[in-house]
Amino acid sequence: MPVSGQSLRPPSKTLMLLEGRAIHELGAFVGSLPLLSLAPRGDGHPVVVLPGLVATDLSTRPLRSFLRRQGYAVSGWGLGRNFGPRDGIREAMIDLVQELSDKHSCKISLVGWSLGGLYARQLAKMMPERVRSVITLASPFAGHPRTTNAWRVYELVSGRRADEIDPRFGSLAEPPPVPTTAIFSRSDGICAWRGCMEKPSARSESIEVDSSHCGMGYHPAVVYAIADRLAQPEGRWKPFDRSGWRRLIYPDPHR
Repeated sequence: MPVSGQSLRPPSKTLMLLEGRAIHELGAFVGSLPLLSLAPRGDGHPVVVLPGLVATDLSTRPLRSFLRRQGYAVSGWGLGRNFGPRDGIREAMIDLVQELSDKHSCKISLVGWSLGGLYARQLAKMMPERVRSVITLASPFAGHPRTTNAWRVYELVSGRRADEIDPRFGSLAEPPPVPTTAIFSRSDGICAWRGCMEKPSARSESIEVDSSHCGMGYHPAVVYAIADRLAQPEGRWKPFDRSGWRRLIYPDPHR
């Protein structure tokens, strides 16, 4: 279960060193594409994928390409490298959500990796009438900003203190008023995994995978879970089904 963000500590140096396995996770993604293509297909609604800290849309290209083949109208964020909530970023993301929602005449889904997931949650809180669902990948919304091994990088590139929260974004831990899935890994070498878990409710859940932080956006188990969640009919959201073969891949997140 999620715990107080103040009681968490960043992952160990050993877990940080294990982040190098991300390259193998990318290889596993490529090798598993034939099986992943059997995942539930989409209904054509728009999906925006938001990158993590200091990353660009290039980092989310494998995931976006897969989701496009599964039938979604997929978009990156189109704002270059993610250096944090700089001036104009918030407004540009709001404009993007509005533009895609108007263009397709429907709500959109938001998938955010790490820092991108924090953006996704806050956008859904500000514009619930335009957001269909939110999926976060290793996003530390429930932990103190310094319970990650990336807070110094964040301060360097953003020019902000890690604990300086833009009041316009509101509380990070408060879940959005839309169906929300938080995907996390206990072997995450960047963010404390407990800070990446969502409080379970009638429209929120957590899914655990065995993945690195840096490879989560294309880890096969993560990609399948994203496809499964996005394929749910609007207004008929249900928690992720871990029965059968899935129990071998997706452990009970609340064990």
